[in-house]
Amino acid sequence: MEGRLFTFLGAIGGHGQEWIILSHFVLVIGIIFLISRAATRKLQLVPTGSQNVMETFVGGIVAMGTDTMGEKNARTYMPLIGSLALVIFVSNMIGVIPGFEAPTSNINFTLSLALIVFVYYNYLGIKKNGFVAYFKHFMGPMPVLAPLMFPIEIISHLSRIVSLSFRLFGSIRGDDMFLMVLLMLVPWLLPLPGFFLLTAFGFLQAFIFSILTYVYIAGSIMMEHEEH
Repeated sequence: MEGRLFTFLGAIGGHGQEWIILSHFVLVIGIIFLISRAATRKLQLVPTGSQNVMETFVGGIVAMGTDTMGEKNARTYMPLIGSLALVIFVSNMIGVIPGFEAPTSNINFTLSLALIVFVYYNYLGIKKNGFVAYFKHFMGPMPVLAPLMFPIEIISHLSRIVSLSFRLFGSIRGDDMFLMVLLMLVPWLLPLPGFFLLTAFGFLQAFIFSILTYVYIAGSIMMEHEEH
């Protein structure tokens, strides 16, 4: 089925998987740059248009993290999580448009995003708590349980890479296949409810990835709160 998929960018540079994902990722970055440029080109005290949309987005990202780690920490890590949310959401949305492919439908792309989150939150945990204290936390509250708890915690943290990457990849890949089958079976106007459904799923996956990133960061930098 994959060999029958047509993309406009594939018609330009070929339908090799590397080119398809790279070219669509560059397109995503270009779209985000244009949106950001439009939102900040003429800042106003009372926002309108694209500035209003972006301020609402930033406020939503901060509000999402406030419940997890407090407003101060949420604002501190908003640039990373906001960037991830934008990239994932725009990637998901261009996949809904026939003739384009979502970069998030490729496991290598979603795995890269998951590794960024994994490396970053562990780096923050080690930086804030110290190397020994951070990994000592993996051993649990009782020393007698340390031989059991430590490997369980290590596996649990490594599984987050799989969870983040495969959840996003599986959902968007399934959406792409659903859209392809839908367009093959019915005329263009009839699948409109399906497009709205795929848009909602794309938003939901960006939200889930973002909130989990906040949760993982909060768990690494707020270990003293967990202990109390």
